[in-house]
Amino acid sequence: MAGKTVAAISTPMGVGGIGTIRISGEKAIEIADKVFCSASGEKLENIKGYTARYGRIVWNEKTIDDAVALVFRAPHSYTGENVVEITAHGGNFVLKRILRAVLEAGAIPAEAGEFTKRAFLNGKMDLAEAEAVMDIISAGGDRALKAARSTADGAVSREIASIKADLVFAAATVTAFTDFPDEEPTFSGIDKLPEMLSSSKEKLEKLIRNYDSGKVFKEGVRAAIIGSTNVGKSTLMNLLSRADRSIVTSIAGTTRDVIEETVQIGDVKLLLSDTAGMRETGDEVEKIGVERSKKAMENADLIIFVADASRPFTNDEKEIFDSIKDKTAIAVINKTDIADSDLELGIKTVKMSAKQGVGLENLETAILETVGAMELSADAVLLSNERQRNCVFEALREVTSAIDTLSSGYTVDAVGTCIDSALTHLMELTGESVTSEVADEIFRKFCVGK
Repeated sequence: MAGKTVAAISTPMGVGGIGTIRISGEKAIEIADKVFCSASGEKLENIKGYTARYGRIVWNEKTIDDAVALVFRAPHSYTGENVVEITAHGGNFVLKRILRAVLEAGAIPAEAGEFTKRAFLNGKMDLAEAEAVMDIISAGGDRALKAARSTADGAVSREIASIKADLVFAAATVTAFTDFPDEEPTFSGIDKLPEMLSSSKEKLEKLIRNYDSGKVFKEGVRAAIIGSTNVGKSTLMNLLSRADRSIVTSIAGTTRDVIEETVQIGDVKLLLSDTAGMRETGDEVEKIGVERSKKAMENADLIIFVADASRPFTNDEKEIFDSIKDKTAIAVINKTDIADSDLELGIKTVKMSAKQGVGLENLETAILETVGAMELSADAVLLSNERQRNCVFEALREVTSAIDTLSSGYTVDAVGTCIDSALTHLMELTGESVTSEVADEIFRKFCVGK
C-alpha cells in the first residue's frame, strides 16, 4: 500500500445527477491537480483540508466536464491518507473518462474495498467497524440500519473490549497464582476466577443470541405461502405485496409456478413466494409447479399455511399440514367474509379475509412475532456476520473449557491456556490479530468505490 495512490468511481454506475471519483494516497492532491483546473486558478495543493473548489476536468488540453474537487488532508480523512473527491455529472461515459484521466495522471485502479481497507490499516477503524460499512450500504430497514450504524460507531468493539478486559484480568490472576502459588495475589484472589469466567461466558452467549435473533433484520426471511388450490394464496400474496403480483381466478390450478416478491413487514424484509396449490394432478405443467412449490417450502424459513374457512379441511390439506409440523409456520384461515371456522391446528393462527384486506395487521404482527423480531431489544449489540459470530463462538468455547477445566481440578496454568486462546479469537474479530489473507477476503466482498 505504501507509495501507491488509488482511484475509483465511488457512486453507482448509471445515469444520475452527479457521480464521484475518489482518489486516495500520498500523491492524491498532486494527481488531482494534473486533471482539475479551478475556476479561480488556485491549485488544490495550496488549499486547506475540508475545502472544495469549483472548476473543470481537463486532460490533453480537452475539457471533459465541470466538476467540484473536495480535498481531505491526512490523517483527517476516511482512509487516513490524502484524499480528493471529484464530483461531476453522473453519466457512465463522463465518469469513466474522468477516471481514465486520473489513472493516466499517476493513480492506479483501486481494488474492491480498498478505501475501507486503507482506513482499517491506518487505524481509522477496527475490522468490526469496517465490516459495518457494507451493512450500512445494504441495510433494508430501519432496524438493520440502526444496528449497522451502531456497529460502525463502535458498539460491538466496545462490548468485545469489555469482555477482553475481563479475560485479561482473569489471565493476570492465573499468572500471578502460578508464579506465586504460596502467596495470595494482592489484586485478586484465585477464588474469584470462576465468577470472572462466568461473567465473560454470559456476555459471549448474549452476543450469539442477539446475532441469531438479529439476522432477520439483516438478511430477511424466506417465506412461502402454501396450501391447497383455491384457498386464496395468490390473493394473500397480492395483499402482502400491495400489488397485483399473482393472477387470481376462481379456477383451481391458476398458479402453476412459484411467484416471488420482496415485501417489507415492519423492519423485516420478507422474501415471499406464492406457490402452486398442492394436489394430485395429471397436468404435466401443473405437476412441475407443485414440485417447485415443495422445494420452496423446504427452503423457507417461514411457512404461511392457508386454509379456506368456507369448506371442510380436506385430506390433501391434512397431508400438506403434516409435512410442515417441524417448520416455523403460521396458519391463515382465509375467506372469513363468507364463513367462520373453528379449525384448530395447534400453531399460531390468524383469521382473515385476504380479498377484503381484513386481518392484514394481525397477520403482519404474527409474522414478526413468529420470526423473533419482537424479542430483540432496540439497543441490543449485534454482530455483523458469520465471521464475527464464529470468533465469538470459538471464544465462548474456550471460556467454557476454562470453567470446566477449573471445576475438574486441573492445574491453573491449563485454565490460562484456554483464556489466552479466547483472547486470540476476540482479537481476530476486531482485527488486532488477523492474517492478511483473512483481511483480503473480507474486503474483497466490498464494492470497488468503498
